[in-house]
Amino acid sequence: MQNNPHENSHEKMLDLLFRQARSQNGWLPQPVEDAQLLRIYELMKMGPTSANCSPLRIVFLRTSEARQRLQPALNPGNLEKAMSAPVVAVLGYDTRFYDLLPQLFPHNPVMREMFAGKPELAETTAFRNSSLQGAYFMLAARSLGLDCGPMSGFDADRLNQEFFPDGLVKVNFLCNLGYGDVAKLFPRSPRLAFDQVCQLL
Repeated sequence: MQNNPHENSHEKMLDLLFRQARSQNGWLPQPVEDAQLLRIYELMKMGPTSANCSPLRIVFLRTSEARQRLQPALNPGNLEKAMSAPVVAVLGYDTRFYDLLPQLFPHNPVMREMFAGKPELAETTAFRNSSLQGAYFMLAARSLGLDCGPMSGFDADRLNQEFFPDGLVKVNFLCNLGYGDVAKLFPRSPRLAFDQVCQLL
């Protein structure tokens, strides 16, 4: 029986995105080009968000000088992996995302008013949907052959003051980008079984 080439390519993509993908702790000295960052964005922006609100805002730190600005906000355990990454993406969420809803959700012109003047609802919506977009971001990067190293472990207030001083955007998480150094990986941690997580009702 012959192998189905479409099935083989499908399985390879699943390996690339999930089964063989790892959170990288170290990086090879291979640059990430601006064109690659643009391609990541052009892919990730197509993922769905509620009312197409698209609250994710990204600051790409591409130079050593830019990455040094992170240092005061990082936990010590994250310093080396961030400083050695070719690019660190600061993934934030716009708490005033609703101001762009007339552009993003034009078929419902009153959608903006659902969030205006309701800061708790706006914050919850922005955080949830920027987290969703952050996952799309990682999948887009992996699909293009890049490795990811998502990180928490930072002082959010200091990071916001450094990169989002207007107070409208707030950091969600960081994601290192580049080509991972497999020598710095540790064995993959266990995952929970289906029956531990899921219910069939």
